[in-house]
Amino acid sequence: MEIKKKRDLTKVTTPHTYVIIFIVVILAWLLTFLVPAGKFSTTEVQYKDANGETATRTVLEDGTFRYDYPLDQEFVYDKLEELKKDPQELKELEVPEAGLDEVIAAGENKLTQETLDEISLTDDTLYKLYGEDIYNKSEKIHKTAKIWGTDDFGGFGFLNFIFEGLVSGDKYGSAVGIVALILVVGGAFGIIMRTGAIDAGIYAFISKTRGMEKLAIPLLFFAFSLGGATFGMAEEVIPFSMVMVPFVIALGYDSIVAVTVTYVASQVGNAASWMSPFSVAVAQGIAGIPVLSGANFRLIMWFVITGLSATYLMIYAEKIRKNPTKSIVYDSDAHFRTSIEKTAEEQKPFLLGHKIILLEMVAVLIWIIWGVTKKGYYIPEIASQFFVMGFVSGVTAVIFKLGMGWNDIAKSFQAGAADLAGTAIVVGMAKGILLVLGGSDANVPSALNTILHSIGTLLTGVPSMIGAWIMYIFQSLFNLVVTSNSGQAALTMPIMAPLADLVHVPRQIAVLAFQLGAGFVDAFTPVSASLIGVLGVARIEWAKWAKFQIKMQGFFFLLGTIFIMIAVAIGLQ
Repeated sequence: MEIKKKRDLTKVTTPHTYVIIFIVVILAWLLTFLVPAGKFSTTEVQYKDANGETATRTVLEDGTFRYDYPLDQEFVYDKLEELKKDPQELKELEVPEAGLDEVIAAGENKLTQETLDEISLTDDTLYKLYGEDIYNKSEKIHKTAKIWGTDDFGGFGFLNFIFEGLVSGDKYGSAVGIVALILVVGGAFGIIMRTGAIDAGIYAFISKTRGMEKLAIPLLFFAFSLGGATFGMAEEVIPFSMVMVPFVIALGYDSIVAVTVTYVASQVGNAASWMSPFSVAVAQGIAGIPVLSGANFRLIMWFVITGLSATYLMIYAEKIRKNPTKSIVYDSDAHFRTSIEKTAEEQKPFLLGHKIILLEMVAVLIWIIWGVTKKGYYIPEIASQFFVMGFVSGVTAVIFKLGMGWNDIAKSFQAGAADLAGTAIVVGMAKGILLVLGGSDANVPSALNTILHSIGTLLTGVPSMIGAWIMYIFQSLFNLVVTSNSGQAALTMPIMAPLADLVHVPRQIAVLAFQLGAGFVDAFTPVSASLIGVLGVARIEWAKWAKFQIKMQGFFFLLGTIFIMIAVAIGLQ
């Protein structure tokens, strides 16, 4: 009898993020053949910004969605002749009489929306005056891009989505500003990681906690969570795990505790972050709200969720410490138990230069928080602050002879930026998807607006709290496939942000739903390269990991739901 081998889920080959996005681009393009273009009217609303000052924002107007129909020339022409007889209304509409006379004189057959726009009779204005009677509703217009082309030659073609996506926007938002921010931050942290300060600091922390087993786990959990919250720590956990796994097992725990106290903790921090430039900043920039706003709420959330998650882990860890054989990875941990003393004694020197660099990092992080909350610093200022952090750290490493020269600073910056170049491109590629769908301007006809309207219609009458919760569920499920936080933000936030307007949920909460869903599920999904890397170091099969983690995911989902509900209740802005 032939015995079939079990499939190793940790070795499943999953599509590259670029492949996934390109497939989405093709589907989006095909979708425009099926979904007619539509638009909304927009209006300016006032709100309080991060500094408590009054600002304005363009939002959708309820009940103004309509499909992109051809103009009903006969109806509109008749209304123009009526308007000509009402000077007072022409004055209120700011329509020049001479211009109106020229349009009427040209005749009904030459009447177009473009000529009407020139005399201030925009589509929104006419719709507000006469409703959908201004349209010939016998045909819905589809806005479908060509296969290839540019704005200057033949019109936008979907195969040019990468370039068009990358150059869209300006330095204050998506995609150019966010791409530049990601590259600068990557370069800065490339320098910092090259100094060895973070490595040495964590290793020193590990050595100081010997003999304080019960205290070590929560302290380490908070430390790695802080790393995830501040600079999106993920892949960086892999080398630390090489030391942490045998060390944690030496304390009497198992490799599951080691992976949880490192990688899972970092993703908890990422999920509840108040300042991560790779998740919160990207999502807020795309959503059109002040970058790193709502930091006070998120800072409290981070502390509470990290504390409760560390407590959850300690309950499990204590059970294993009292009876190690209860661990589902007890057999595979035998490899580490046989060589525990040699590995546990390994440590790196924690030099004065390392300590100064870590203090400089803390100082700059405080500077960033102060600048965002008190001065309204935005993407350009934040990028500059991160560059200062990296540059000063590099200079310190040279002065204190930490194995770096002046050329090493430049090379490290280049390497760090290169490491995140792929992430930066994802933002531009994902932005290109919106262009394929017709763009993200609610006031310009597009298939995306029609899709948003359809989703909004499904949620019509749904309480805002339920709408926000559904967004959280959607983001959690989406992260099972796309684990890049910046990529997920770029793919989902352009849809979720205006949808939040439709269901009367602040966009800040839409961002909150994104970061909680994207962060927590990263600790579970088998398509996460970082997770699989850490599990490989710990010699844990993904199936065994999933058996433990599925319960913790339920715990995380409950915490996320509670904070989503609190955010809605207090009207988080």
